[in-house]
Amino acid sequence: MKTHTFKFIAVALVCSVALVSCNNDDDDDNTMTSIDYSATYMQQDQMARPAINTVFVASGQTKDDFNGTIPSEMGAKYQSVFQARLLALNSGYTTNALGQTAAQLTGLLATDVLGVSTTGKTTFFDGTNILTGRALADDVIDVELLLIFGGPAGTSNPGLTSDHVDANDKAFMSSFPYLATAW
Repeated sequence: MKTHTFKFIAVALVCSVALVSCNNDDDDDNTMTSIDYSATYMQQDQMARPAINTVFVASGQTKDDFNGTIPSEMGAKYQSVFQARLLALNSGYTTNALGQTAAQLTGLLATDVLGVSTTGKTTFFDGTNILTGRALADDVIDVELLLIFGGPAGTSNPGLTSDHVDANDKAFMSSFPYLATAW
């Protein structure tokens, strides 16, 4: 019985000390902590269209420079570089499956932003809808390879128009957060 009484008193004492050490001085202090926004922030990555930086930024330029360039300046800065790289990769390029010339495709790719349709289907490319966003299951690399190597009908260079990775390694979820569960 003494042991139980001692434990009860010890617990009561600890709780009393904890409660006494808490105070509610929020009302007494009207100063608010301010957030310092004076720092300089830099964009570190562009990933609207995966692999574009990897494939098209020339070796003399840094990937970090591309990633840090604001989208409104990307086209002017990188279109000609991207076009030279495109023609080095596919010297027989005329137009792609979207009917784009080398200048049109590389102008589109050089500005690495993701367009989003607010009224239609969200997809990178499904044969009908083109660059209206990007769904998780979209095979972005295959679309990019098709546009680079597939020619006007999308059938040229069949060995170069797919990476043959046709799905994610695990199924995406049908509700938020949608991503596949981790291994």
